[in-house]
Amino acid sequence: MIIKSKPLPLYLLKLAAYFLSLVFKYRFNKVIVRPADVKPDHSYILMCNHFSFWDGLFAFYLAIYGIHKQQNVKALYVMSVKKQMEKKWWLRYIGSFSIEPGKRSVQQSLAYAAEVLSTPGNVLLYYPQGNLETSHIRHIVFKEGILEIVQRIKGNCQLIWSSNLTDYFESLKASLYFNMYDCGTNHDFDFDELKAKVNQYHLQAIQKNIRFTDEPEA
Repeated sequence: MIIKSKPLPLYLLKLAAYFLSLVFKYRFNKVIVRPADVKPDHSYILMCNHFSFWDGLFAFYLAIYGIHKQQNVKALYVMSVKKQMEKKWWLRYIGSFSIEPGKRSVQQSLAYAAEVLSTPGNVLLYYPQGNLETSHIRHIVFKEGILEIVQRIKGNCQLIWSSNLTDYFESLKASLYFNMYDCGTNHDFDFDELKAKVNQYHLQAIQKNIRFTDEPEA
């Protein structure tokens, strides 16, 4: 049995994003959002690289300042490991629903994810790597869960990738860069093409942050 979510109402999501913007101003030297075009009347899968404790907070910020700024967001959903949710009961009240890797209930969780994505304006946060890795890794490995979710969606859903990167350069505080990329929709979805395009874009995002060194192509 999965634990279903009770996502934050939009006004609380916007309030949380505003509060985060104040925290980010204090914590980071600068915050740069390089946006992608967001399609109207769609739901959205927001895929990000998974590299830090901050990732969930980054997603709340991006849902408002990267997506809602262009098209209306209704609610933000997050797929979380069930053991975590059992320890932290409050996670369901900020949009988390459970998944148990290796258990039969995985199919129930994937079906629930597809169900929420069948409503325009809903956003699902998804980390395709499944594990924490450095933000400067050169290749993103995609687990197949995204494939099973997209195949079950009814309606229109846009897939958006964001390469989230940090660098210090001349400052004592890191600068934060959100590099968003339009990956198409569930109607033109091709898993192998998605992996190739995201990895190509992720490399380009890293190269944008490199100031003086020309790296040879792999």
